[in-house]
Amino acid sequence: MTKTEFAALHWAGDPLVLFNVWDAGSAVAVARAGARAIATGSHSLAGAQGYDDGEHIPFSRLTETAKQIADAVDLPITIDMEAGYATNLAELAHNADGLTHAGVIGCNIEDRLIRAGGLRAIDEQAERIATVNAEGLFVNARTDVFLSPLMEGKDPNQVELVYAAIERASAYRSAGAGSFFIPGLSDPDLIAQVCDKVALPVNVMRMPGMVSNHELANLGVARISYGGAPWRDAMASVEAAAKEAFA
Repeated sequence: MTKTEFAALHWAGDPLVLFNVWDAGSAVAVARAGARAIATGSHSLAGAQGYDDGEHIPFSRLTETAKQIADAVDLPITIDMEAGYATNLAELAHNADGLTHAGVIGCNIEDRLIRAGGLRAIDEQAERIATVNAEGLFVNARTDVFLSPLMEGKDPNQVELVYAAIERASAYRSAGAGSFFIPGLSDPDLIAQVCDKVALPVNVMRMPGMVSNHELANLGVARISYGGAPWRDAMASVEAAAKEAFA
């Protein structure tokens, strides 16, 4: 599948549902269930190999896992590359090229400053998106405008944060992003506002208490991600079964 064909899967009203995987085996299982595409989540992929989230897994291991997934399933693959595992644009281009050669069609790249905290300046993040886009990857541009306050225990469902996200979406679109990811936002009215004001296909992350996928589609969402929840649920099931075995 080409980058253009993958982009065509992102339709408001008929969203691309991504039940995030963490290795080749989970990718095969999700493909058998009827997936139209395969996506990894950073937390789950790193955790499955014994690493913490936040670019702690070596990028070489990430790329190796991406190739294993690509070899195991005949579906388009998008990889969460967090903030790019790079401090400069040359390193970022190298990493994006590595994913392309591993058989990947797209990636997430976020504007959170992983080590320092806070968000990267809009112009700087736009440069990074343009760099990854130039390497041939479909860029799902993630903003942590909402997720950062959520992780701090605050309510991210604030209209002023929506305005901030819309500003970033415009710059990211101009830089070549193919879709706009808003993890942390869960209020239906605010999601609808983002979908109405942003020219890119909008990607939301499923969260507890969120409206159904059908309702998200009616709000104008074009892509739905399950994040680390599938891996956490799978590991909880394994642990429960092991406890029963050891009892």
